[in-house]
Amino acid sequence: MKKAEILKLLRESGDYLSGQELCSRFGVSRTAVWKIINQLKDEGYEIEAVQNKGYRLQSSPDLLEEGEIASRLGTGRMGNNLICLPSTGSTNVDAKKAAEEGAAEGTLVVTDCQEAGRGRRGRAWSSPAGCNIYFTLLLRPPCRPEQACMLTLVMALAVAKAVRELGLDAGIKWPNDIVLSGKKVCGILTEMSAETDYIHYVVIGTGINVNQEEFPEEIGKTATSLKREKGEGVARATLLASIIGHFERAYEVFSASWDLRSLLPAYQELLLNKDRPVRVLDPGGEFQGTARGINESGELLVEREDGTLEAVYAGEVSVRGIYGYV
Repeated sequence: MKKAEILKLLRESGDYLSGQELCSRFGVSRTAVWKIINQLKDEGYEIEAVQNKGYRLQSSPDLLEEGEIASRLGTGRMGNNLICLPSTGSTNVDAKKAAEEGAAEGTLVVTDCQEAGRGRRGRAWSSPAGCNIYFTLLLRPPCRPEQACMLTLVMALAVAKAVRELGLDAGIKWPNDIVLSGKKVCGILTEMSAETDYIHYVVIGTGINVNQEEFPEEIGKTATSLKREKGEGVARATLLASIIGHFERAYEVFSASWDLRSLLPAYQELLLNKDRPVRVLDPGGEFQGTARGINESGELLVEREDGTLEAVYAGEVSVRGIYGYV
Protein backbone atom coordinates (compact mmCIF):
# COMPACT_ATOMS: atom_id res chain seq x y z
CA MET A 1 0.00 0.00 0.00
CA LYS A 2 1.67 3.19 -1.22
CA LYS A 3 0.23 5.36 1.56
CA ALA A 4 1.71 3.19 4.29
CA GLU A 5 5.04 2.95 2.46
CA ILE A 6 5.31 6.72 2.01
CA LEU A 7 4.30 7.28 5.63
CA LYS A 8 6.93 4.79 6.83
CA LEU A 9 9.62 6.46 4.71
CA LEU A 10 8.73 9.93 6.00
CA ARG A 11 8.74 8.66 9.59
CA GLU A 12 12.07 6.85 9.28
CA SER A 13 13.73 9.77 7.50
CA GLY A 14 13.00 12.36 10.17
CA ASP A 15 13.96 14.99 7.61
CA TYR A 16 12.77 16.34 4.28
CA LEU A 17 12.19 13.91 1.43
CA SER A 18 11.85 15.37 -2.03
CA GLY A 19 8.82 14.65 -4.16
CA GLN A 20 11.16 13.34 -6.87
CA GLU A 21 12.73 10.87 -4.45
CA LEU A 22 9.32 9.56 -3.45
CA CYS A 23 8.28 9.30 -7.12
CA SER A 24 11.41 7.33 -8.00
CA ARG A 25 11.18 5.07 -4.96
CA PHE A 26 7.58 4.00 -5.60
CA GLY A 27 7.33 4.43 -9.37
CA VAL A 28 4.46 6.92 -9.22
CA SER A 29 3.90 10.43 -10.55
CA ARG A 30 4.37 13.66 -8.59
CA THR A 31 0.61 14.11 -8.74
CA ALA A 32 0.10 10.71 -7.11
CA VAL A 33 2.54 11.62 -4.32
CA TRP A 34 0.82 14.97 -3.82
CA LYS A 35 -2.57 13.25 -3.53
CA ILE A 36 -1.27 10.80 -0.91
CA ILE A 37 0.34 13.62 1.09
CA ASN A 38 -2.95 15.54 1.05
CA GLN A 39 -4.85 12.43 2.08
CA LEU A 40 -2.51 12.02 5.04
CA LYS A 41 -3.02 15.66 5.99
CA ASP A 42 -6.79 15.16 5.86
CA GLU A 43 -6.40 12.25 8.28
CA GLY A 44 -4.62 14.46 10.79
CA TYR A 45 -0.93 14.03 9.94
CA GLU A 46 1.07 17.25 10.12
CA ILE A 47 3.33 17.29 7.06
CA GLU A 48 5.45 20.28 6.18
CA ALA A 49 5.98 20.94 2.47
CA VAL A 50 8.89 23.23 1.49
CA GLN A 51 9.80 24.10 -2.07
CA ASN A 52 13.14 22.61 -3.21
CA LYS A 53 13.29 20.54 -0.01
CA GLY A 54 10.24 18.30 -0.11
CA TYR A 55 8.04 16.86 2.62
CA ARG A 56 8.70 16.32 6.32
CA LEU A 57 6.46 14.52 8.83
CA GLN A 58 6.03 16.64 11.96
CA SER A 59 3.42 14.71 13.95
CA SER A 60 1.00 11.79 13.67
CA PRO A 61 -2.55 11.41 15.00
CA ASP A 62 -3.45 8.52 17.32
CA LEU A 63 -5.14 6.33 14.72
CA LEU A 64 -5.75 2.59 14.50
CA GLU A 65 -5.90 2.76 10.72
CA GLU A 66 -4.31 0.47 8.14
CA GLY A 67 -1.70 2.93 6.86
CA GLU A 68 -0.63 4.01 10.35
CA ILE A 69 -0.31 0.43 11.63
CA ALA A 70 1.39 -0.91 8.49
CA SER A 71 3.90 1.93 8.55
CA ARG A 72 4.98 0.94 12.06
CA LEU A 73 5.06 -2.86 11.78
CA GLY A 74 8.47 -4.40 11.33
CA THR A 75 7.38 -8.02 11.42
CA GLY A 76 7.50 -10.79 8.85
CA ARG A 77 4.34 -12.91 8.89
CA MET A 78 2.51 -11.40 11.85
CA GLY A 79 0.33 -8.54 10.66
CA ASN A 80 1.30 -9.03 7.03
CA ASN A 81 -2.42 -9.22 6.19
CA LEU A 82 -4.20 -6.33 7.94
CA ILE A 83 -7.96 -6.00 8.39
CA CYS A 84 -8.79 -2.63 9.97
CA LEU A 85 -12.37 -1.82 10.90
CA PRO A 86 -13.71 1.50 12.30
CA SER A 87 -16.02 -0.53 14.54
CA THR A 88 -17.19 -4.13 14.79
CA GLY A 89 -19.01 -6.54 17.05
CA SER A 90 -15.98 -8.69 17.89
CA THR A 91 -12.55 -8.96 16.28
CA ASN A 92 -12.47 -12.66 17.24
CA VAL A 93 -15.65 -13.25 15.23
CA ASP A 94 -14.18 -11.32 12.29
CA ALA A 95 -10.91 -13.27 12.48
CA LYS A 96 -12.75 -16.60 12.59
CA LYS A 97 -14.74 -15.60 9.52
CA ALA A 98 -11.51 -14.64 7.74
CA ALA A 99 -9.98 -17.98 8.77
CA GLU A 100 -12.94 -19.93 7.36
CA GLU A 101 -12.45 -18.02 4.10
CA GLY A 102 -8.79 -19.07 3.91
CA ALA A 103 -6.95 -16.10 5.42
CA ALA A 104 -3.27 -16.75 6.06
CA GLU A 105 -1.53 -17.17 9.39
CA GLY A 106 -0.56 -13.81 10.79
CA THR A 107 -3.75 -12.06 9.67
CA LEU A 108 -4.37 -9.21 12.10
CA VAL A 109 -7.86 -7.81 12.69
CA VAL A 110 -7.92 -4.42 14.43
CA THR A 111 -10.79 -2.13 15.37
CA ASP A 112 -11.19 1.24 17.05
CA CYS A 113 -14.46 0.23 18.72
CA GLN A 114 -15.73 -3.21 19.68
CA GLU A 115 -19.44 -3.45 20.33
CA ALA A 116 -19.68 -7.03 21.58
CA GLY A 117 -16.36 -7.62 23.30
CA ARG A 118 -16.10 -10.69 25.54
CA GLY A 119 -13.73 -11.91 28.20
CA ARG A 120 -13.32 -15.34 29.75
CA ARG A 121 -16.51 -17.28 30.57
CA GLY A 122 -18.55 -14.96 28.36
CA ARG A 123 -18.06 -11.86 30.51
CA ALA A 124 -18.58 -8.50 28.79
CA TRP A 125 -15.51 -6.38 28.02
CA SER A 126 -15.97 -2.60 28.05
CA SER A 127 -14.91 -1.38 24.59
CA PRO A 128 -15.37 2.38 24.05
CA ALA A 129 -14.24 4.05 20.83
CA GLY A 130 -11.14 6.11 20.15
CA CYS A 131 -9.00 5.29 23.17
CA ASN A 132 -8.11 1.60 23.44
CA ILE A 133 -6.71 -1.27 21.36
CA TYR A 134 -8.81 -4.23 20.28
CA PHE A 135 -7.18 -6.79 17.99
CA THR A 136 -7.18 -10.46 17.07
CA LEU A 137 -4.31 -12.43 15.56
CA LEU A 138 -5.03 -15.49 13.41
CA LEU A 139 -2.66 -18.47 13.66
CA ARG A 140 -2.53 -21.90 12.03
CA PRO A 141 -0.03 -23.77 14.23
CA PRO A 142 0.91 -27.32 13.11
CA CYS A 143 0.75 -28.66 16.66
CA ARG A 144 -1.69 -30.54 18.86
CA PRO A 145 -4.72 -28.66 20.29
CA GLU A 146 -3.50 -29.00 23.89
CA GLN A 147 -0.21 -27.36 22.87
CA ALA A 148 -1.96 -24.45 21.15
CA CYS A 149 -3.75 -23.63 24.42
CA MET A 150 -0.43 -22.22 25.64
CA LEU A 151 -0.52 -19.47 23.01
CA THR A 152 -2.63 -17.30 25.30
CA LEU A 153 0.36 -17.18 27.69
CA VAL A 154 2.68 -16.32 24.80
CA MET A 155 0.49 -13.33 23.93
CA ALA A 156 0.37 -12.27 27.59
CA LEU A 157 4.16 -12.26 27.66
CA ALA A 158 4.31 -10.16 24.46
CA VAL A 159 1.84 -7.58 25.79
CA ALA A 160 3.57 -7.32 29.18
CA LYS A 161 6.96 -6.78 27.54
CA ALA A 162 5.61 -4.06 25.24
CA VAL A 163 3.88 -2.27 28.13
CA ARG A 164 7.04 -2.43 30.24
CA GLU A 165 8.91 -0.67 27.42
CA LEU A 166 6.65 2.32 28.14
CA GLY A 167 8.23 2.55 31.59
CA LEU A 168 5.30 0.85 33.33
CA ASP A 169 5.74 -2.02 35.78
CA ALA A 170 3.38 -4.48 34.11
CA GLY A 171 3.01 -8.01 35.41
CA ILE A 172 0.96 -11.09 34.50
CA LYS A 173 -1.83 -12.56 36.60
CA TRP A 174 -1.93 -16.18 35.51
CA PRO A 175 -2.74 -17.14 32.89
CA ASN A 176 -3.10 -14.02 30.74
CA ASP A 177 -4.31 -10.86 32.51
CA ILE A 178 -1.92 -7.92 32.35
CA VAL A 179 -1.91 -5.99 35.62
CA LEU A 180 -0.67 -2.55 36.69
CA SER A 181 -0.86 -1.29 40.28
CA GLY A 182 -2.98 -4.31 41.18
CA LYS A 183 -5.56 -3.57 38.49
CA LYS A 184 -6.32 -5.21 35.15
CA VAL A 185 -5.25 -3.33 32.04
CA CYS A 186 -5.55 -6.07 29.41
CA GLY A 187 -7.59 -9.19 28.77
CA ILE A 188 -6.88 -11.97 26.27
CA LEU A 189 -9.38 -14.47 24.86
CA THR A 190 -8.04 -17.37 22.78
CA GLU A 191 -10.39 -19.54 20.73
CA MET A 192 -9.71 -22.54 18.53
CA SER A 193 -11.26 -24.55 15.72
CA ALA A 194 -9.85 -28.06 15.92
CA GLU A 195 -10.43 -31.78 15.65
CA THR A 196 -8.99 -34.35 18.05
CA ASP A 197 -5.47 -34.13 16.67
CA TYR A 198 -5.61 -31.31 14.10
CA ILE A 199 -5.98 -27.54 14.37
CA HIS A 200 -7.84 -25.60 11.71
CA TYR A 201 -6.96 -22.25 13.27
CA VAL A 202 -6.46 -20.34 16.50
CA VAL A 203 -7.54 -16.74 17.12
CA ILE A 204 -6.07 -14.69 19.97
CA GLY A 205 -8.20 -11.66 20.84
CA THR A 206 -6.65 -8.92 22.97
CA GLY A 207 -8.22 -5.83 24.50
CA ILE A 208 -5.99 -3.21 26.13
CA ASN A 209 -7.12 -0.18 28.14
CA VAL A 210 -4.76 2.40 26.66
CA ASN A 211 -6.08 5.96 26.92
CA GLN A 212 -9.40 5.29 28.66
CA GLU A 213 -9.91 7.57 31.66
CA GLU A 214 -13.33 6.56 33.04
CA PHE A 215 -14.63 3.05 33.70
CA PRO A 216 -18.09 1.62 34.41
CA GLU A 217 -18.80 1.40 38.14
CA GLU A 218 -18.84 -2.40 38.16
CA ILE A 219 -15.18 -2.62 37.05
CA GLY A 220 -13.84 0.67 38.39
CA LYS A 221 -12.10 -0.97 41.36
CA THR A 222 -10.32 -3.65 39.33
CA ALA A 223 -9.54 -1.92 36.01
CA THR A 224 -7.08 0.77 34.99
CA SER A 225 -5.46 2.09 31.81
CA LEU A 226 -1.96 2.85 30.59
CA LYS A 227 -2.74 6.57 30.51
CA ARG A 228 -3.96 6.53 34.11
CA GLU A 229 -0.78 4.79 35.26
CA LYS A 230 1.65 6.70 33.06
CA GLY A 231 0.07 10.12 33.47
CA GLU A 232 0.08 10.77 29.73
CA GLY A 233 -1.41 9.37 26.54
CA VAL A 234 0.10 6.42 24.66
CA ALA A 235 0.28 6.13 20.85
CA ARG A 236 -1.84 3.08 20.14
CA ALA A 237 -0.41 2.05 16.75
CA THR A 238 3.13 2.21 18.14
CA LEU A 239 2.16 0.00 21.07
CA LEU A 240 0.32 -2.45 18.81
CA ALA A 241 3.35 -2.76 16.51
CA SER A 242 5.56 -3.42 19.53
CA ILE A 243 3.22 -6.16 20.80
CA ILE A 244 3.07 -7.88 17.42
CA GLY A 245 6.87 -7.73 17.18
CA HIS A 246 7.30 -9.29 20.63
CA PHE A 247 4.71 -11.94 19.82
CA GLU A 248 6.35 -12.90 16.53
CA ARG A 249 9.70 -13.44 18.27
CA ALA A 250 8.12 -15.37 21.16
CA TYR A 251 6.02 -17.48 18.76
CA GLU A 252 9.17 -18.47 16.88
CA VAL A 253 10.75 -19.64 20.16
CA PHE A 254 7.56 -21.43 21.25
CA SER A 255 7.11 -23.23 17.91
CA ALA A 256 10.59 -24.77 18.14
CA SER A 257 9.31 -27.14 20.86
CA TRP A 258 5.55 -26.39 21.11
CA ASP A 259 5.90 -25.84 24.83
CA LEU A 260 6.97 -23.00 27.11
CA ARG A 261 10.33 -24.35 28.29
CA SER A 262 12.38 -21.64 26.52
CA LEU A 263 9.97 -18.86 27.55
CA LEU A 264 9.61 -19.97 31.18
CA PRO A 265 12.24 -17.63 32.69
CA ALA A 266 10.74 -14.54 31.01
CA TYR A 267 7.16 -15.50 31.98
CA GLN A 268 8.04 -16.46 35.57
CA GLU A 269 9.81 -13.13 36.06
CA LEU A 270 6.58 -11.27 35.27
CA LEU A 271 4.19 -13.67 37.07
CA LEU A 272 2.54 -11.72 39.87
CA ASN A 273 0.95 -14.82 41.45
CA LYS A 274 4.33 -16.48 42.07
CA ASP A 275 4.93 -17.32 45.75
CA ARG A 276 1.65 -15.67 46.74
CA PRO A 277 -1.38 -17.27 48.41
CA VAL A 278 -4.17 -18.09 45.96
CA ARG A 279 -7.65 -19.57 45.98
CA VAL A 280 -8.29 -22.11 43.22
CA LEU A 281 -11.92 -22.16 42.10
CA ASP A 282 -12.16 -25.67 40.68
CA PRO A 283 -15.51 -27.27 39.73
CA GLY A 284 -14.23 -30.36 41.52
CA GLY A 285 -13.64 -28.48 44.76
CA GLU A 286 -12.22 -25.13 45.86
CA PHE A 287 -8.88 -25.09 47.65
CA GLN A 288 -6.18 -22.67 48.82
CA GLY A 289 -2.44 -22.82 48.46
CA THR A 290 0.66 -20.93 47.34
CA ALA A 291 1.42 -20.39 43.64
CA ARG A 292 4.92 -21.60 42.75
CA GLY A 293 5.08 -20.57 39.09
CA ILE A 294 4.16 -22.45 35.94
CA ASN A 295 5.43 -25.57 34.22
CA GLU A 296 6.39 -25.95 30.55
CA SER A 297 2.74 -26.72 29.69
CA GLY A 298 1.56 -23.38 31.13
CA GLU A 299 -0.16 -24.95 34.14
CA LEU A 300 0.03 -23.05 37.43
CA LEU A 301 1.82 -25.03 40.12
CA VAL A 302 -0.01 -24.58 43.41
CA GLU A 303 1.42 -25.91 46.66
CA ARG A 304 -1.41 -27.09 48.89
CA GLU A 305 -1.36 -26.55 52.64
CA ASP A 306 -0.23 -30.18 53.12
CA GLY A 307 2.81 -29.57 50.90
CA THR A 308 1.61 -31.43 47.79
CA LEU A 309 2.04 -29.68 44.44
CA GLU A 310 -0.98 -29.43 42.15
CA ALA A 311 -0.78 -28.50 38.44
CA VAL A 312 -3.78 -26.28 37.64
CA TYR A 313 -5.01 -26.07 34.04
CA ALA A 314 -6.30 -22.65 32.95
CA GLY A 315 -9.23 -23.94 30.90
CA GLU A 316 -10.89 -25.56 33.90
CA VAL A 317 -10.42 -23.22 36.85
CA SER A 318 -10.10 -19.63 38.01
CA VAL A 319 -7.45 -18.41 40.40
CA ARG A 320 -7.92 -15.48 42.75
CA GLY A 321 -5.55 -13.84 45.17
CA ILE A 322 -6.63 -14.28 48.77
CA TYR A 323 -5.66 -10.72 49.68
CA GLY A 324 -6.80 -8.96 46.49
CA TYR A 325 -7.21 -9.27 42.74
CA VAL A 326 -3.76 -10.84 42.31
